Amino acid sequence: MTRYDFGAHRMFVEGPLAPGTSIACAPAQTNHLRNVLRLNVGDQLLVFNGRDGEWRAEIAGGGKRSVELGVREHIRAQEAGPDVDYLFAPLKRARLDYLVEKATEMGAARIRPIITRRTTPERVNIERMRANVIGAAEQCGILRVPEVHEPERLERVLAGWDPSRALVFCDEDADVVDPISALDPLRSKPIAVMVGPEGGFDPAERDLLLQLPQVVRISLGPRILRADTAAVAALALVNAVAGDWR
Repeated sequence: MTRYDFGAHRMFVEGPLAPGTSIACAPAQTNHLRNVLRLNVGDQLLVFNGRDGEWRAEIAGGGKRSVELGVREHIRAQEAGPDVDYLFAPLKRARLDYLVEKATEMGAARIRPIITRRTTPERVNIERMRANVIGAAEQCGILRVPEVHEPERLERVLAGWDPSRALVFCDEDADVVDPISALDPLRSKPIAVMVGPEGGFDPAERDLLLQLPQVVRISLGPRILRADTAAVAALALVNAVAGDWR
């Protein structure tokens, strides 16, 4: 028996979940349930909120412009996942969408855009990022929904760095041949993974990074990867060595 019911419709909701709870769907959710999925009163779906696990719910009522769900049965306990932050320089729209979706699928706990001297564009649509996170979680059976942070300048992020969290810096100039060995000491520790902008960090930014005692430099191989590809490669390495793939 598979761990997830991929044949079921899944929907993220904001409110608390418990037996007998009623949920009033937002207009966009109502439109999706009524006009896209064509669900009616009595039809069932799975709901989650990132805190209370996964529940079976059914459409209990509503009209053409409203849907009310009744929460019925607890299906799956809430999952924790690895304590991994993903920090990245924002990309253009389509590739940023891909990056956020994949970071969610790879189990990132927090998604943190950073603004560097070579970041283009500097404006970030946080609501769109949040929507992509939720969409990825709904499609992939994920119960933990990553937090999406507001963008911050790199200098400010480093100045306020949590000393207990290792910072894995994906650096094409790193001398480390074997990233597995470099990551091995980080097992069971809070970790952040950072991928810079296309074109790399400014020399002054690199100096700031390398001065941070918590930095662990790794190479992602002999080829230069695009930033969205580097996200998947780096998070896969961290999950395999120090995350929840072990």
